[in-house]
Amino acid sequence: MDKKSKIFDCVILGGGPAGLSSALYCARANLKSAIVDISTLGGTPFNYCEIENYLGFDKIEGDKLCEKFENHIDNFDIEKFPFEEIEEVDLVSPIKKIKTLDREFLAKTVIIATGAKAKKLGVKGELEYIGKGVSYCAVCDGAFYKDKIVSVVGGGNSALEEALYLTRFAKKVYLIHRRDKFRADEIVQKRVFDNKKIELVLNSVVEEIIGDKKVIEIRILDSLSNKTKNIKTDGVFPYIGLEPNVEHFASQVELDKLGFIKTDCSMKTSVQGVFAIGDVRNTPLRQVITAVSDGAIAGVEVAKYIINQKEAVVK
Repeated sequence: MDKKSKIFDCVILGGGPAGLSSALYCARANLKSAIVDISTLGGTPFNYCEIENYLGFDKIEGDKLCEKFENHIDNFDIEKFPFEEIEEVDLVSPIKKIKTLDREFLAKTVIIATGAKAKKLGVKGELEYIGKGVSYCAVCDGAFYKDKIVSVVGGGNSALEEALYLTRFAKKVYLIHRRDKFRADEIVQKRVFDNKKIELVLNSVVEEIIGDKKVIEIRILDSLSNKTKNIKTDGVFPYIGLEPNVEHFASQVELDKLGFIKTDCSMKTSVQGVFAIGDVRNTPLRQVITAVSDGAIAGVEVAKYIINQKEAVVK
């Protein structure tokens, strides 16, 4: 595509479940749409070992579900642009502009579906040992820790599910949480409590990741006794929450106090013609099924918006 050669009805930033769902609904409304992603399509769930809370599937691998999503949209005339590194975004102009290294996309509307990334612990040694014992993806790196000791940090579904996954390889998994109770679903908690490979380290926070070319131990602080101790570990997997991927447009749309994009129930942002869906927006639940739902709503609302714009021009 030559620069400035096409104007899309909608450009969707992000090809995860939310973005793919919105593309499907835009296509069904006969809108010319494009999906732009910095990586392959599928998003974060592509790396999930198993998903068991998506309606219609008792259990399915994350990559298999994402493959089904993409195969579905391939039945429609939706242009896909993976591996496009975004350089600049203009959301406030009547015709929106998205510049990447190779292209410039023009659009009447934009759906932001850029998702969120894992929060960093923010402790000494974390950045130094990324790829050398610190990982944010158990599915990606779990196999490297066969018969080793690993530590998972966090108390939500992601932390507990990844701890369970790591027991397939590691001989021992420490599950470190700053509180004495977990936020994860009860069924997931029970599996953790029943797994003899998992040792709970509660009311504790990681203060430092220590290594010599690679991770060898972590120092943790017991918040009740205020005492520190070191735990031998070969790997550290932080799952302490998410931060939204909004760096290219944070100054153009209204954000909540945590940095997520504010939307109404129609997925509309503070900017006319701009919608936000999935993990990047202020939502009470970040799951594949809610992301897909967001995408459906946004696709329908984009179609309504474009029809209203056309009618306004005619009048």
